[in-house]
Amino acid sequence: MIPAASTPKAYDFASKKRLFRGLPGVLALGLLGILIPTAASYAENTVCKPEKGVLDTYQPTIPPRAIPDAKIIIKDGSERPLSYYRGKGIVLNFWATWCAPCVREMPQLDRLAALVRENGIEVLTVSEDRLGLEKAAEFYTTNKLTDLPLLVDKKMRVLKAMGVRGLPSTILINAKGQEIGRVLGVAEWDSIETVAFIRNCLKGRK
Repeated sequence: MIPAASTPKAYDFASKKRLFRGLPGVLALGLLGILIPTAASYAENTVCKPEKGVLDTYQPTIPPRAIPDAKIIIKDGSERPLSYYRGKGIVLNFWATWCAPCVREMPQLDRLAALVRENGIEVLTVSEDRLGLEKAAEFYTTNKLTDLPLLVDKKMRVLKAMGVRGLPSTILINAKGQEIGRVLGVAEWDSIETVAFIRNCLKGRK
């Protein structure tokens, strides 16, 4: 006897439809799992860059790096660690009275300090003069600098800790205490474009 042909199993269209109906959701979740970390990483590592023609010698620090907690000498002669300013953006400038380019940009830095303080940003000009506070104070008085704090780097400790090799040099530090870039040499600090760049990149708490 010839066996009866076996009846093929019915194709379960209902279950397959449910399977395919769920695929877009699974794919979407998988895609989100990829995109969300990527977007977060992008935001975290977005590099602050000035527009062309603004701070021409600016070099971004990639990735941003934590600054050493070096100590500077303040007006009353006591020491203050850089971590004191954590939570605020910092424009950390190294200068000296014997440095002609430094002297030229100090009035501009004084104006910058007044313009960005309301944005939670401090402009710190650290003197590398051997005569310390006395010499820097005399310079401030002569040049009528009223918005810059009187700061001195004893034995160039901060200069060396930050890896600075020449004057003037300026390091931009975000509110997290990370160096995001530095400007080597003289710059125009009080232009509209520079002020906007500093505010955008360094805004901290007031």
